[in-house]
Amino acid sequence: MALTGLEIFKLLPKTNCGDCGVPTCLAFAMKLAQKKAELSECPHASEQAKEILGAASEPPMRLLKAGVGADAFETGGETEMFRHEKTFYHQTAIAVKIDDNQPADSIAAQVKEADEYIIERVGEKLHIDAFRLSNISKDSGKFLSALDVIMQNSSRAVIIDCADIETVKAALSKLNGRRPIIRPGDGDVMEFAKLASEQGASLIIDAGSFQELAEKTEKTAASGFRDMILNLHCDGAGEKLRGNTIMRRAALRKGFKPFGYPAIWFINDEDESELIADAVVGICKYCGIIVLPKFNKEMLLTLYTLRQNIYTDPQKPIQVDPRLAAIGDPKSDSPIFVTTNFSLTYFIISGEIENAGISAWLVIPDCEGMSVLTAWAAGKFSGDKIGKFVKEIGLENKVNKREIIIPGYVAVISGDLEEALPGWRVIVGPQEASDLAPFIKNYLNN
Repeated sequence: MALTGLEIFKLLPKTNCGDCGVPTCLAFAMKLAQKKAELSECPHASEQAKEILGAASEPPMRLLKAGVGADAFETGGETEMFRHEKTFYHQTAIAVKIDDNQPADSIAAQVKEADEYIIERVGEKLHIDAFRLSNISKDSGKFLSALDVIMQNSSRAVIIDCADIETVKAALSKLNGRRPIIRPGDGDVMEFAKLASEQGASLIIDAGSFQELAEKTEKTAASGFRDMILNLHCDGAGEKLRGNTIMRRAALRKGFKPFGYPAIWFINDEDESELIADAVVGICKYCGIIVLPKFNKEMLLTLYTLRQNIYTDPQKPIQVDPRLAAIGDPKSDSPIFVTTNFSLTYFIISGEIENAGISAWLVIPDCEGMSVLTAWAAGKFSGDKIGKFVKEIGLENKVNKREIIIPGYVAVISGDLEEALPGWRVIVGPQEASDLAPFIKNYLNN
Protein backbone atom coordinates (compact mmCIF):
# COMPACT_ATOMS: atom_id res chain seq x y z
CA MET A 1 0.00 0.00 0.00
CA ALA A 2 1.37 3.40 -0.98
CA LEU A 3 2.22 5.75 1.86
CA THR A 4 0.99 9.34 1.92
CA GLY A 5 3.33 12.31 2.09
CA LEU A 6 2.54 12.86 5.78
CA GLU A 7 3.16 9.20 6.62
CA ILE A 8 6.53 9.37 4.88
CA PHE A 9 7.31 12.68 6.61
CA LYS A 10 7.02 11.01 10.02
CA LEU A 11 9.90 8.70 9.05
CA LEU A 12 12.25 11.48 7.88
CA PRO A 13 14.76 13.27 10.17
CA LYS A 14 12.78 16.57 10.07
CA THR A 15 15.96 18.67 10.06
CA ASN A 16 15.03 20.71 6.96
CA CYS A 17 18.75 20.68 6.10
CA GLY A 18 18.20 20.86 2.34
CA ASP A 19 20.91 18.26 1.62
CA CYS A 20 18.44 16.35 -0.55
CA GLY A 21 18.02 19.38 -2.81
CA VAL A 22 14.57 20.23 -1.40
CA PRO A 23 14.14 23.02 1.20
CA THR A 24 12.11 21.06 3.76
CA CYS A 25 11.60 17.46 4.83
CA LEU A 26 7.86 17.80 4.22
CA ALA A 27 8.45 18.89 0.62
CA PHE A 28 10.82 15.95 0.14
CA ALA A 29 8.22 13.60 1.61
CA MET A 30 5.68 14.86 -0.90
CA LYS A 31 8.13 14.19 -3.74
CA LEU A 32 8.69 10.67 -2.40
CA ALA A 33 4.94 10.08 -2.24
CA GLN A 34 4.62 11.21 -5.86
CA LYS A 35 7.57 8.95 -6.78
CA LYS A 36 9.56 11.91 -8.08
CA ALA A 37 12.49 11.32 -5.75
CA GLU A 38 14.40 8.47 -4.12
CA LEU A 39 15.04 7.98 -0.41
CA SER A 40 18.76 7.66 -1.19
CA GLU A 41 18.78 11.40 -1.92
CA CYS A 42 18.40 12.01 1.83
CA PRO A 43 21.82 11.38 3.41
CA HIS A 44 20.34 11.43 6.93
CA ALA A 45 17.56 8.86 6.50
CA SER A 46 17.41 6.43 9.38
CA GLU A 47 17.73 2.67 9.00
CA GLN A 48 14.09 2.41 10.02
CA ALA A 49 13.06 4.74 7.18
CA LYS A 50 15.19 2.80 4.72
CA GLU A 51 13.63 -0.45 5.84
CA ILE A 52 10.03 0.79 5.71
CA LEU A 53 10.26 2.96 2.64
CA GLY A 54 13.12 1.36 0.74
CA ALA A 55 12.31 0.45 -2.82
CA ALA A 56 8.66 1.42 -2.35
CA SER A 57 9.62 5.09 -2.43
CA GLU A 58 11.61 4.85 -5.65
CA PRO A 59 10.18 6.50 -8.78
CA PRO A 60 8.63 3.96 -11.19
CA MET A 61 11.12 4.94 -13.90
CA ARG A 62 14.83 5.54 -13.43
CA LEU A 63 16.10 9.05 -14.16
CA LEU A 64 19.39 9.08 -16.06
CA LYS A 65 21.79 11.83 -17.05
CA ALA A 66 24.13 11.89 -20.04
CA GLY A 67 26.73 14.47 -21.04
CA VAL A 68 27.98 17.34 -18.91
CA GLY A 69 27.46 21.06 -18.50
CA ALA A 70 25.07 22.96 -20.72
CA ASP A 71 25.02 20.08 -23.22
CA ALA A 72 23.86 17.43 -20.73
CA PHE A 73 20.39 15.94 -20.92
CA GLU A 74 18.15 13.86 -18.69
CA THR A 75 15.98 10.95 -19.74
CA GLY A 76 13.47 8.79 -17.87
CA GLY A 77 11.97 9.81 -14.54
CA GLU A 78 8.46 9.91 -16.02
CA THR A 79 5.40 9.27 -13.90
CA GLU A 80 2.51 9.60 -16.37
CA MET A 81 1.13 7.55 -19.25
CA PHE A 82 -0.62 10.49 -20.87
CA ARG A 83 0.42 14.14 -20.98
CA HIS A 84 -3.10 15.43 -20.29
CA GLU A 85 -3.13 13.58 -16.97
CA LYS A 86 -0.36 15.81 -15.70
CA THR A 87 2.78 16.44 -17.71
CA PHE A 88 5.89 14.83 -19.20
CA TYR A 89 9.15 16.07 -17.73
CA HIS A 90 12.16 14.91 -19.76
CA GLN A 91 11.84 15.35 -23.47
CA THR A 92 13.00 12.71 -25.91
CA ALA A 93 16.70 13.13 -26.60
CA ILE A 94 17.61 13.14 -30.29
CA ALA A 95 20.93 11.62 -31.39
CA VAL A 96 22.55 11.37 -34.83
CA LYS A 97 24.54 8.34 -35.99
CA ILE A 98 28.18 8.67 -37.05
CA ASP A 99 30.00 5.70 -38.61
CA ASP A 100 33.67 5.26 -37.77
CA ASN A 101 34.63 3.94 -41.23
CA GLN A 102 34.47 7.40 -42.83
CA PRO A 103 37.35 9.83 -43.48
CA ALA A 104 38.10 12.17 -40.57
CA ASP A 105 37.18 15.29 -42.55
CA SER A 106 33.79 13.79 -43.46
CA ILE A 107 33.07 12.91 -39.81
CA ALA A 108 34.13 16.40 -38.70
CA ALA A 109 31.85 18.05 -41.27
CA GLN A 110 28.85 15.93 -40.24
CA VAL A 111 29.38 16.53 -36.54
CA LYS A 112 29.92 20.25 -36.94
CA GLU A 113 26.84 20.72 -39.14
CA ALA A 114 24.59 18.79 -36.76
CA ASP A 115 26.06 20.42 -33.65
CA GLU A 116 25.62 23.96 -34.96
CA TYR A 117 22.05 23.48 -36.20
CA ILE A 118 20.13 25.27 -33.44
CA ILE A 119 16.59 26.58 -33.82
CA GLU A 120 15.11 29.19 -31.46
CA ARG A 121 11.36 28.81 -31.02
CA VAL A 122 9.24 30.69 -28.46
CA GLY A 123 12.34 31.49 -26.46
CA GLU A 124 13.76 27.95 -26.32
CA LYS A 125 16.85 26.80 -28.20
CA LEU A 126 16.25 23.46 -29.88
CA HIS A 127 19.16 21.21 -30.87
CA ILE A 128 20.34 17.60 -31.03
CA ASP A 129 21.41 16.01 -27.77
CA ALA A 130 23.98 13.35 -28.65
CA PHE A 131 26.03 11.55 -31.27
CA ARG A 132 26.05 7.78 -31.64
CA LEU A 133 29.46 6.53 -32.74
CA SER A 134 29.02 3.14 -34.40
CA ASN A 135 31.94 0.71 -34.71
CA ILE A 136 31.16 -0.28 -38.31
CA SER A 137 34.83 -0.81 -39.11
CA LYS A 138 35.39 -3.28 -36.24
CA ASP A 139 38.75 -1.54 -35.93
CA SER A 140 39.71 -0.09 -32.53
CA GLY A 141 42.06 2.52 -33.98
CA LYS A 142 39.48 3.87 -36.41
CA PHE A 143 36.82 3.95 -33.71
CA LEU A 144 38.99 5.89 -31.27
CA SER A 145 40.16 8.28 -33.98
CA ALA A 146 36.55 8.96 -34.95
CA LEU A 147 35.75 9.61 -31.28
CA ASP A 148 38.58 12.16 -31.16
CA VAL A 149 37.07 13.97 -34.15
CA ILE A 150 33.62 14.07 -32.51
CA MET A 151 35.05 15.42 -29.26
CA GLN A 152 37.02 18.09 -31.13
CA ASN A 153 33.91 19.37 -32.90
CA SER A 154 31.18 18.97 -30.29
CA SER A 155 30.61 18.78 -26.54
CA ARG A 156 27.33 16.87 -26.87
CA ALA A 157 26.82 13.53 -25.16
CA VAL A 158 28.19 10.42 -26.89
CA ILE A 159 26.67 6.96 -27.33
CA ILE A 160 29.49 4.42 -27.67
CA ASP A 161 28.15 1.64 -29.91
CA CYS A 162 30.86 -1.01 -29.71
CA ALA A 163 30.95 -4.63 -28.56
CA ASP A 164 34.72 -4.80 -27.91
CA ILE A 165 35.25 -4.07 -24.23
CA GLU A 166 38.89 -3.06 -24.60
CA THR A 167 37.98 -0.48 -27.23
CA VAL A 168 35.20 0.81 -24.98
CA LYS A 169 37.63 1.10 -22.07
CA ALA A 170 39.93 3.23 -24.21
CA ALA A 171 36.97 5.34 -25.35
CA LEU A 172 35.82 5.91 -21.78
CA SER A 173 39.27 7.13 -20.79
CA LYS A 174 38.94 9.79 -23.49
CA LEU A 175 35.40 10.65 -22.34
CA ASN A 176 36.43 10.92 -18.71
CA GLY A 177 33.69 12.69 -16.74
CA ARG A 178 31.38 13.23 -19.74
CA ARG A 179 28.80 10.59 -18.71
CA PRO A 180 28.56 8.68 -22.01
CA ILE A 181 26.11 5.92 -22.89
CA ILE A 182 27.45 2.47 -23.78
CA ARG A 183 25.82 0.02 -26.16
CA PRO A 184 27.62 -3.33 -25.85
CA GLY A 185 25.54 -5.10 -28.50
CA ASP A 186 26.26 -8.82 -28.15
CA GLY A 187 29.03 -8.20 -25.60
CA ASP A 188 28.91 -9.50 -22.03
CA VAL A 189 26.32 -7.31 -20.33
CA MET A 190 27.65 -7.89 -16.82
CA GLU A 191 31.22 -6.99 -17.79
CA PHE A 192 30.01 -3.83 -19.46
CA ALA A 193 27.77 -3.00 -16.49
CA LYS A 194 30.79 -3.19 -14.19
CA LEU A 195 32.75 -0.92 -16.52
CA ALA A 196 29.84 1.55 -16.82
CA SER A 197 29.52 1.68 -13.04
CA GLU A 198 33.21 2.49 -12.64
CA GLN A 199 33.11 5.22 -15.27
CA GLY A 200 29.75 6.84 -14.44
CA ALA A 201 28.19 5.78 -17.74
CA SER A 202 24.74 4.45 -18.64
CA LEU A 203 24.26 1.08 -20.34
CA ILE A 204 21.88 0.08 -23.13
CA ILE A 205 20.28 -3.34 -22.65
CA ASP A 206 19.37 -5.01 -25.98
CA ALA A 207 16.82 -7.82 -26.13
CA GLY A 208 14.58 -9.53 -28.64
CA SER A 209 11.66 -10.19 -26.29
CA PHE A 210 10.01 -8.91 -23.12
CA GLN A 211 11.15 -11.96 -21.18
CA GLU A 212 14.77 -11.62 -22.27
CA LEU A 213 14.76 -7.91 -21.49
CA ALA A 214 13.28 -8.43 -18.02
CA GLU A 215 15.80 -11.17 -17.23
CA LYS A 216 18.73 -9.00 -18.29
CA THR A 217 17.63 -5.93 -16.36
CA GLU A 218 16.84 -7.94 -13.22
CA LYS A 219 20.24 -9.61 -13.31
CA THR A 220 22.03 -6.31 -13.94
CA ALA A 221 20.11 -4.49 -11.20
CA ALA A 222 20.89 -7.32 -8.76
CA SER A 223 24.59 -6.58 -9.30
CA GLY A 224 23.99 -3.06 -8.02
CA PHE A 225 24.03 -1.26 -11.39
CA ARG A 226 20.79 0.44 -12.38
CA ASP A 227 21.60 3.14 -14.93
CA MET A 228 20.07 1.18 -17.80
CA ILE A 229 18.32 2.12 -21.04
CA LEU A 230 16.03 -0.42 -22.72
CA ASN A 231 16.25 -1.37 -26.39
CA LEU A 232 13.56 -3.90 -27.26
CA HIS A 233 14.15 -5.08 -30.83
CA CYS A 234 10.94 -4.63 -32.83
CA ASP A 235 9.95 -5.08 -36.45
CA GLY A 236 8.63 -1.69 -37.52
CA ALA A 237 7.00 1.31 -35.92
CA GLY A 238 3.81 -0.51 -34.97
CA GLU A 239 5.64 -3.14 -32.95
CA LYS A 240 7.87 -0.48 -31.38
CA LEU A 241 4.84 1.52 -30.28
CA ARG A 242 3.27 -1.60 -28.82
CA GLY A 243 6.45 -2.61 -27.04
CA ASN A 244 7.10 0.84 -25.56
CA THR A 245 3.50 1.15 -24.39
CA ILE A 246 3.53 -2.26 -22.69
CA MET A 247 6.82 -1.48 -20.91
CA ARG A 248 5.67 1.97 -19.84
CA ARG A 249 2.36 0.69 -18.52
CA ALA A 250 4.04 -2.20 -16.71
CA ALA A 251 6.46 0.18 -14.99
CA LEU A 252 4.10 3.04 -14.16
CA ARG A 253 0.79 1.30 -13.53
CA LYS A 254 1.90 -2.13 -12.34
CA GLY A 255 5.16 -1.22 -10.60
CA PHE A 256 7.12 -3.79 -12.67
CA LYS A 257 10.68 -2.72 -11.87
CA PRO A 258 12.52 -4.61 -14.66
CA PHE A 259 10.90 -2.21 -17.15
CA GLY A 260 11.35 0.91 -15.01
CA TYR A 261 13.97 2.46 -17.27
CA PRO A 262 13.89 4.83 -20.27
CA ALA A 263 13.67 3.31 -23.76
CA ILE A 264 15.81 3.96 -26.83
CA TRP A 265 15.17 3.39 -30.56
CA PHE A 266 17.85 3.06 -33.21
CA ILE A 267 15.96 4.06 -36.34
CA ASN A 268 17.44 2.62 -39.53
CA ASP A 269 14.99 3.56 -42.31
CA GLU A 270 16.54 5.00 -45.45
CA ASP A 271 13.26 6.25 -46.90
CA GLU A 272 12.69 9.85 -45.74
CA SER A 273 8.96 9.48 -45.14
CA GLU A 274 9.37 6.22 -43.20
CA LEU A 275 12.22 7.72 -41.20
CA ILE A 276 10.31 10.76 -40.03
CA ALA A 277 7.19 8.67 -39.35
CA ASP A 278 9.20 6.36 -37.09
CA ALA A 279 10.82 9.31 -35.31
CA VAL A 280 7.40 10.86 -34.69
CA VAL A 281 6.15 7.59 -33.18
CA GLY A 282 9.21 7.43 -30.95
CA ILE A 283 8.77 10.98 -29.66
CA CYS A 284 5.03 10.59 -29.11
CA LYS A 285 5.11 7.17 -27.55
CA TYR A 286 7.64 6.79 -24.85
CA CYS A 287 11.15 6.74 -26.31
CA GLY A 288 13.58 8.46 -23.96
CA ILE A 289 16.11 8.63 -26.81
CA ILE A 290 15.78 8.24 -30.57
CA VAL A 291 18.84 7.75 -32.77
CA LEU A 292 18.55 8.99 -36.34
CA PRO A 293 20.64 7.37 -39.10
CA LYS A 294 21.58 10.74 -40.60
CA PHE A 295 21.39 14.50 -40.19
CA ASN A 296 18.65 16.36 -42.07
CA LYS A 297 17.71 19.97 -41.29
CA GLU A 298 14.14 19.81 -42.52
CA MET A 299 13.41 16.61 -40.65
CA LEU A 300 14.95 17.91 -37.43
CA LEU A 301 12.95 21.14 -37.58
CA THR A 302 9.76 19.05 -37.70
CA LEU A 303 10.89 16.80 -34.85
CA TYR A 304 12.06 19.71 -32.69
CA THR A 305 8.69 21.43 -33.05
CA LEU A 306 6.75 18.25 -32.27
CA ARG A 307 8.94 17.46 -29.27
CA GLN A 308 8.58 20.96 -27.86
CA ASN A 309 4.78 20.84 -28.19
CA ILE A 310 4.51 17.47 -26.45
CA TYR A 311 6.89 18.28 -23.61
CA THR A 312 5.48 21.70 -22.83
CA ASP A 313 3.64 21.54 -19.51
CA PRO A 314 -0.08 21.82 -20.43
CA GLN A 315 -0.80 23.24 -16.97
CA LYS A 316 1.84 25.97 -17.17
CA PRO A 317 1.82 28.47 -20.03
CA ILE A 318 5.15 29.26 -21.65
CA GLN A 319 6.01 32.79 -20.64
CA VAL A 320 8.74 35.38 -20.91
CA ASP A 321 9.96 37.58 -18.09
CA PRO A 322 7.92 40.76 -17.53
CA ARG A 323 10.06 43.67 -18.69
CA LEU A 324 10.50 46.56 -21.07
CA ALA A 325 11.84 44.94 -24.24
CA ALA A 326 13.87 46.87 -26.76
CA ILE A 327 13.04 45.76 -30.30
CA GLY A 328 15.91 46.87 -32.50
CA ASP A 329 17.55 50.07 -31.27
CA PRO A 330 14.69 52.22 -29.93
CA LYS A 331 15.18 55.90 -29.09
CA SER A 332 13.28 58.25 -26.81
CA ASP A 333 10.75 59.00 -29.56
CA SER A 334 10.26 55.42 -30.80
CA PRO A 335 6.78 53.82 -30.82
CA ILE A 336 5.65 52.06 -27.64
CA PHE A 337 3.59 48.86 -27.79
CA VAL A 338 2.16 46.73 -25.00
CA THR A 339 1.38 43.00 -24.93
CA THR A 340 1.22 40.10 -22.45
CA ASN A 341 4.07 37.86 -21.34
CA PHE A 342 2.66 34.76 -23.05
CA SER A 343 5.67 33.55 -25.06
CA LEU A 344 3.83 32.90 -28.31
CA THR A 345 2.17 36.32 -28.22
CA TYR A 346 5.44 38.05 -27.38
CA PHE A 347 7.45 36.41 -30.15
CA ILE A 348 4.73 37.00 -32.75
CA ILE A 349 4.38 40.67 -31.85
CA SER A 350 8.12 41.32 -31.60
CA GLY A 351 8.62 39.50 -34.91
CA GLU A 352 5.99 41.61 -36.67
CA ILE A 353 7.58 44.80 -35.33
CA GLU A 354 10.99 43.67 -36.57
CA ASN A 355 9.52 42.71 -39.95
CA ALA A 356 8.08 46.22 -40.23
CA GLY A 357 11.66 47.48 -40.21
CA ILE A 358 11.37 49.77 -37.18
CA SER A 359 12.75 49.96 -33.65
CA ALA A 360 10.27 50.14 -30.80
CA TRP A 361 9.67 49.65 -27.10
CA LEU A 362 7.53 46.70 -26.06
CA VAL A 363 5.96 46.83 -22.59
CA ILE A 364 5.43 43.30 -21.20
CA PRO A 365 3.61 43.27 -17.84
CA ASP A 366 3.19 40.08 -15.82
CA CYS A 367 0.01 38.37 -17.02
CA GLU A 368 0.95 34.89 -15.71
CA GLY A 369 1.64 33.68 -19.23
CA MET A 370 -1.89 34.29 -20.50
CA SER A 371 -2.81 35.49 -23.98
CA VAL A 372 -4.29 38.98 -24.45
CA LEU A 373 -8.00 38.13 -24.24
CA THR A 374 -7.52 35.49 -21.53
CA ALA A 375 -5.45 37.87 -19.41
CA TRP A 376 -8.00 40.66 -19.86
CA ALA A 377 -10.88 38.34 -18.88
CA ALA A 378 -8.93 37.23 -15.80
CA GLY A 379 -8.22 40.83 -14.76
CA LYS A 380 -4.47 40.45 -15.37
CA PHE A 381 -4.30 42.84 -18.34
CA SER A 382 -6.16 45.95 -17.23
CA GLY A 383 -5.52 49.66 -17.58
CA ASP A 384 -4.61 49.97 -13.90
CA LYS A 385 -2.11 47.08 -13.99
CA ILE A 386 -0.46 48.24 -17.21
CA GLY A 387 -0.22 51.80 -15.93
CA LYS A 388 1.35 50.65 -12.68
CA PHE A 389 3.86 48.50 -14.55
CA VAL A 390 4.82 51.38 -16.86
CA LYS A 391 5.73 53.45 -13.81
CA GLU A 392 7.60 50.58 -12.14
CA ILE A 393 9.91 50.05 -15.12
CA GLY A 394 10.64 53.78 -15.39
CA LEU A 395 9.45 54.05 -18.97
CA GLU A 396 8.63 57.74 -18.56
CA ASN A 397 12.32 58.42 -17.93
CA LYS A 398 13.33 56.68 -21.15
CA VAL A 399 10.90 58.28 -23.62
CA ASN A 400 9.64 61.72 -24.45
CA LYS A 401 6.74 60.53 -26.61
CA ARG A 402 3.70 59.92 -24.43
CA GLU A 403 1.79 57.52 -26.70
CA ILE A 404 1.24 53.84 -26.03
CA ILE A 405 -0.34 51.33 -28.45
CA ILE A 406 -2.57 48.59 -27.02
CA PRO A 407 -3.98 45.47 -28.75
CA GLY A 408 -7.24 46.09 -30.57
CA TYR A 409 -8.98 43.25 -28.75
CA VAL A 410 -8.77 45.16 -25.47
CA ALA A 411 -9.77 48.61 -26.70
CA VAL A 412 -12.11 48.75 -23.72
CA ILE A 413 -9.19 49.36 -21.33
CA SER A 414 -8.04 52.55 -23.10
CA GLY A 415 -9.96 54.86 -20.76
CA ASP A 416 -8.65 53.20 -17.59
CA LEU A 417 -5.11 53.27 -18.96
CA GLU A 418 -5.30 57.00 -19.71
CA GLU A 419 -6.47 57.59 -16.14
CA ALA A 420 -3.59 55.48 -14.81
CA LEU A 421 -1.10 57.37 -17.00
CA PRO A 422 -2.03 61.08 -16.89
CA GLY A 423 -0.67 62.97 -19.88
CA TRP A 424 -0.43 59.86 -22.04
CA ARG A 425 -2.40 59.17 -25.20
CA VAL A 426 -3.61 55.59 -25.65
CA ILE A 427 -3.83 54.36 -29.24
CA VAL A 428 -5.83 51.26 -30.11
CA GLY A 429 -3.85 49.03 -32.43
CA PRO A 430 -5.03 46.22 -34.71
CA GLN A 431 -6.66 43.07 -33.37
CA GLU A 432 -4.44 40.70 -35.34
CA ALA A 433 -0.63 40.71 -35.27
CA SER A 434 -0.56 40.20 -39.04
CA ASP A 435 -2.06 43.71 -39.41
CA LEU A 436 0.71 45.39 -37.44
CA ALA A 437 2.89 46.23 -40.45
CA PRO A 438 0.28 48.37 -42.27
CA PHE A 439 -0.81 49.85 -38.95
CA ILE A 440 2.76 50.89 -38.13
CA LYS A 441 3.16 52.42 -41.58
CA ASN A 442 0.01 54.52 -41.12
CA TYR A 443 0.95 55.41 -37.54
CA LEU A 444 4.38 56.68 -38.51
CA ASN A 445 2.98 58.73 -41.41
CA ASN A 446 0.45 60.56 -39.25
